[in-house]
Amino acid sequence: MAADAAGTVEIRGALVRLRRATGLPVAFGGLVEPGRQRTRISEISGAAGLALRGLAVASGNGLGGRAVVLARPCAVTDYSLSRQISHEYDAAVAEEGLRSVLAIPVIVRRRVRGVLYGALRTAQPLGDRTLTAAVQAARDVEQALVVGDEARDLLTAARPGAATVGPPGPGSGAGADLEQVREAHTALRALAPRIADPVLRAELLEVCGLLAPRRPQRPAGQPVVLAPRELDVLACVAAGATNAAAAERLGLRPETVKGYLRAAMRKLGAGTRGEAVVAARRAGLLP
Repeated sequence: MAADAAGTVEIRGALVRLRRATGLPVAFGGLVEPGRQRTRISEISGAAGLALRGLAVASGNGLGGRAVVLARPCAVTDYSLSRQISHEYDAAVAEEGLRSVLAIPVIVRRRVRGVLYGALRTAQPLGDRTLTAAVQAARDVEQALVVGDEARDLLTAARPGAATVGPPGPGSGAGADLEQVREAHTALRALAPRIADPVLRAELLEVCGLLAPRRPQRPAGQPVVLAPRELDVLACVAAGATNAAAAERLGLRPETVKGYLRAAMRKLGAGTRGEAVVAARRAGLLP
């Protein structure tokens, strides 16, 4: 799934949460189009018609365009009569019967990436609780976009060397490269569970598999199979993380990390954390 498509999915989910949290009857939004100074309204929740769908809002114009330029929330009590905004989109807003409207920019790395709108069909002030809930919905989208950006950055960094990943041969001088591979593997394993987009998450895990190609098992032994979270924890441990640090990185409780680590050690026949990492590498579970 492309970055824009994944962002659109996040916008769609945020609109549902926004309406649920605020009680606003209508919510809509979209992403700022790459390379263009405009936001395309692609997602609508609660609208009676199609007047808003596909609307291209130029930066600086209307309420949403103002929010983009100022990079802060904006609201009007009566859209058609407001003197705070320009009125290029009055016809679409009027056709939907909207009066009181708020617009919250979605900001990632100091750049506005999208806008969320919420609206009433009556002219009345939108209170602080409504604004706070709308801002939180936008923050959720921002966090999801940041995670997606990080995942794609890691994928880009990991792919070039993926085909040649493996233990360094004698005298290869590849120790530093292998350490970078291990760091990338740990970062990808920690990031994957936070990815809402199933296609991108699967792609991340596929690259993890390339970074840690399975090596032949000893003839007498059965292949070791670790649960995904057991492997996530072990990857953090291999990178030198304490249980507390691994818990913070993976979004787990320290006690949960201890449980996963104990289970991994038992499956690997290891008595210590270090032995578990060595055994996992011999089994081809870690780079």
